[in-house]
Amino acid sequence: MKVLIANRGEIALRIVTTLREMGIPSVAVHTQAESGAPHVERADESVALPGADGYLDAAALVAAARARKATAIHPGYGFLSQSPAFAEACAKAGLVFIGPSPEAMRLLGDKRSARGAAEACGVPVIPGASACDSLDDARRAAAQVGYPILIKAAGGGGGKGMRRVDAEGDLAAAFAAAGREAAAAFADARLLVEKCIAPARHVEVQILGDGKDAVALGERECSLQRRYQKVVEEAPSPGIGETTRQALLSDAARLARHAGYKSAGTVEFLVGPDGTHFFLEVNTRLQVEHPVTEWLTGLDIVAAQVLLAQGGALPAPPAPRGHAIETRLYAEDPHHGYLPSSGPIVALEWPQHPGLRIDAGIRAGSEVRPDFDPLLAKMIAWGADREQARRRLIEGLRDLTLLGVVTNQAFLIQVLESDDFRAARTFTTTLETTRWPEPPVPPEAAAAARRALASPAGTGEGDAGPADRYSPWARV
Repeated sequence: MKVLIANRGEIALRIVTTLREMGIPSVAVHTQAESGAPHVERADESVALPGADGYLDAAALVAAARARKATAIHPGYGFLSQSPAFAEACAKAGLVFIGPSPEAMRLLGDKRSARGAAEACGVPVIPGASACDSLDDARRAAAQVGYPILIKAAGGGGGKGMRRVDAEGDLAAAFAAAGREAAAAFADARLLVEKCIAPARHVEVQILGDGKDAVALGERECSLQRRYQKVVEEAPSPGIGETTRQALLSDAARLARHAGYKSAGTVEFLVGPDGTHFFLEVNTRLQVEHPVTEWLTGLDIVAAQVLLAQGGALPAPPAPRGHAIETRLYAEDPHHGYLPSSGPIVALEWPQHPGLRIDAGIRAGSEVRPDFDPLLAKMIAWGADREQARRRLIEGLRDLTLLGVVTNQAFLIQVLESDDFRAARTFTTTLETTRWPEPPVPPEAAAAARRALASPAGTGEGDAGPADRYSPWARV
């Protein structure tokens, strides 16, 4: 077996690591601008993709796999990971797609059909309407369930094509905007309407399926989000009781069996203030936050995907152990509208602490490009209990050195140190409704170091004059 990884960044590096441990050769792909990226150098082989959008070019990816005599493709997450057409193209080319079948993706990856599948097997769904093909449909659905409501794109996720509507007077504009955004992001303008559950917790269940049976590996708390994108995840969920937990695990596994699901996937739920849970959606791929579950179970979920794709058996779900928390390190400014940041990383030193895992796709000298998601790395801490995991993660974030781009490093520390996080009072609205203080201003020495590192050798502030361009001191 030889696997082409149809992705980039930290997830590509993550997959290469597992493939090496399994003794399976790997092939990385890259655009011209990323020819020297860490995931390219770490893989056994690499292939350049045409154009700036090569990661979305199914034909180019299949051609690259065949050119390097790969026998399988792992899509990672994002890009084409949830594309039934890409999975079919792989099968047509004689390549194993390390993910669910196209049929399962069509059933569960589309929010309308996934909602119908959940209803068919007795999984509770959020009150609303699966089909809202006109503004009149949306008005009728909103009148039935009551405001506030959420308008959502049927054919995609990640918060794109989603609008909250609090009153009927705002419905027309929100419906039109959601449709335009959905069409631009997914080439699919179909929408659905659901009752807005608030305050709510976002709790998801990691599942593995072999096409006939399915197991639930535990749940993750993912309520801390901005713009419907997760920022902090943890497991087990500290905000639900055991009765709710067992119901979530049972419902997730039942839905996966109903769909004949094969590979790793995530069934997402909203949990209301009274513990009532509702099906939200299915992510038919590997999740960004899968390391949280790996810490608790000891399972390598990427390895499980590979083995299942080869016809292997489902693993017995191990009993979870301890507590794990993950933070997503983004190149963005959370104190100024989460404005993305780009440019070179001029200094980088990762902390080396017990119980700390770092999944990263960058190094010193890497260029953070504006045309990709701003996720730089994930820092995950494990502890015997939640408090130990929280303290370990805070210390890891404090000891991280990253200069060159603006990141949410200080903001993540604020979140983990907040009273609401300590008390597990976290909901889907917490990040955006809390007034977070501005981070402390860095000492002038640190600011000067950043300016000097970012400037060409011999032109930094404080230079006495022209420097020897070949001197190691100039390069420092």
